[in-house]
Amino acid sequence: MTPVSDSALDTLHETATHIFTGALEACNIASAFDRRIRFEGNRMHRLMPDGSGPATIDLAGYRRVFVIALGKAAGPMLETLLDRMKRRKGLRGICCTNQLPKSRNWRFRYFEGGHPLPNEDTFAAARATLALLRKAKKDTLIIFLISGGGSAMFDLPIDPQITLDDTVEFHRLLLASGAPINEVNTLRKHFSAVKGGRLAMAAPEALKVSLLLPDVPLRTLDALSSGPTSPDHSTVSEVRDLIAKYCLAEKFPVPVRRFFERSDLPESPGNKGWRPPFMPKLQRKMTSAVTMNGEDEAFRDSVFEILLSSHDLVENARLLAQRAGYFTVVDNSCDDWDYADAAKYLLERFDELRKGHDRVCLISVGEVTVTLNRTPGAGGRNQQFVLESALGLKNHPGERLTVLSAGSDGIDGNTRSAGSIADPTTVARAKSFGFDPAKSLAEFNACPLFTALGDSVVTGPTGHNLRDMRLLIAERG
Repeated sequence: MTPVSDSALDTLHETATHIFTGALEACNIASAFDRRIRFEGNRMHRLMPDGSGPATIDLAGYRRVFVIALGKAAGPMLETLLDRMKRRKGLRGICCTNQLPKSRNWRFRYFEGGHPLPNEDTFAAARATLALLRKAKKDTLIIFLISGGGSAMFDLPIDPQITLDDTVEFHRLLLASGAPINEVNTLRKHFSAVKGGRLAMAAPEALKVSLLLPDVPLRTLDALSSGPTSPDHSTVSEVRDLIAKYCLAEKFPVPVRRFFERSDLPESPGNKGWRPPFMPKLQRKMTSAVTMNGEDEAFRDSVFEILLSSHDLVENARLLAQRAGYFTVVDNSCDDWDYADAAKYLLERFDELRKGHDRVCLISVGEVTVTLNRTPGAGGRNQQFVLESALGLKNHPGERLTVLSAGSDGIDGNTRSAGSIADPTTVARAKSFGFDPAKSLAEFNACPLFTALGDSVVTGPTGHNLRDMRLLIAERG
């Protein structure tokens, strides 16, 4: 490789990083909140109501207001709400996140839940929330602020005989199974006392407003943090099928296996014979609430609003790429695919696009899956995807190509990197540093390789969790 190609590839790395970080910065929680919700005195206005609930809620009509904030973005979401909502009388709440905010309100209890695996605060937060919600009556308004990551941070088994250690192993096995997130969360919903609509059931008389920051496909929005406030339409029969499909029964801790083998395994709340689209057909301007007339009474006084989603992330990236002069294509069809299959598909699509255009940016948002068959090294699904892509890029020496994949939350797997970047020189450079890329891939140990090359994407925790972004960028000449 020549000094010129080195410089050109460095520029492509910078461009890819700029598009990713710029798209994230444009997904501002406070701005998104103001586009959806406005407070005027004691009145809370839904700015894009869709007929599913009141367009205006008079807080003066409620003696108490409970706020439950869950997930990786719980801190920024709660801070924004408290800044806008001046009502403090009767205000109490719970905040459970993986990084405690520096500024805390005395009216709230804060818990540092574990992620990607539960910890003691995971159980403590769930118990505290259930205790608070049981105090809710018709004179109570409950605002749920739900973002990604809540499935691990916030949990409590239905069966009290299942310990924290059992629960940690249960979550670990699901994450290693290779199952897509909606299937993983189907199992979590039937395992947990706070998922699959059970938080709504804990306060059946109260008006419940759920403000969402989803890290799941919009077609399965009730998988967000395993759907603590939304009705669940998956069934015990599906749970048993999934356990068999991924050969999980023999791997589960004994108390977990016994729970799922119960003949009276409880169904999650939700009308199992009625499956309305929880998300309407996706449009540029979207609302997310739906009528709950066919559901249990506990869900009928429920409103759901999306504040931000991966749709916003991809639109921001598309605009930045277009402004930079790239022919831009969005392809999210490999969402929830195995990482290797996704890499093969996107590289082939990338090759086709490059034949007709000198400057190309292919954008893909969603998550790939990784099936672990051994104890992993340091890495995550984004770095695994990029290393797999690097093995394909090495067949294009001298070309200006780069692939970036990173998590919008700033964390990839068990590392402090959000993801990584590769180009046609990555494999050769890695070998010159003494790495065997194929071995690193097989051992799920991509992070040390990319760190040594200086090709890790490091943002720190972003306060977001809008799924992962993949960028494939090419320049000719």
